[in-house]
Amino acid sequence: MLFGKRVRSVKRILIVEDEPLIAFDSEHWLGGKGYEVVATVDSLAAAREIIAAEPLDLILTDIGLSGEGTGLDVARAAGEQGVAVLFVTGQFPEANEHLGIGCLTKPYSDASLLGAIAAIERKLSGRRVRKLPAGLRLFETAV
Repeated sequence: MLFGKRVRSVKRILIVEDEPLIAFDSEHWLGGKGYEVVATVDSLAAAREIIAAEPLDLILTDIGLSGEGTGLDVARAAGEQGVAVLFVTGQFPEANEHLGIGCLTKPYSDASLLGAIAAIERKLSGRRVRKLPAGLRLFETAV
């Protein structure tokens, strides 16, 4: 029997973050772990352009963004395209759980971010998620 690495279902990620240091760190860390960060943007308008133009597997979005709109609006746009959304924010408005697959609370470590993506991959593929990394909450109302 041959054993190999499991093929990732989440490969192409959009980061929507208005804090430059967090955006840069996330992009650098995920790229180094083999994910393709399609773009890193800081506004709803820029996120909408990428969502419309690029195939995506996951969007990481903060709630507060530059300019008009919020991460909740990003999630609505993503939902129209069938793209999963992980909110990465300090405080998540509970009434909006239906817009995403989960929330990773800031501040978070690189290991927690990687663990969150792995948990989302498991959930999206219909497998049981056994252990959640620190700060991650998956929503029951999402896929």
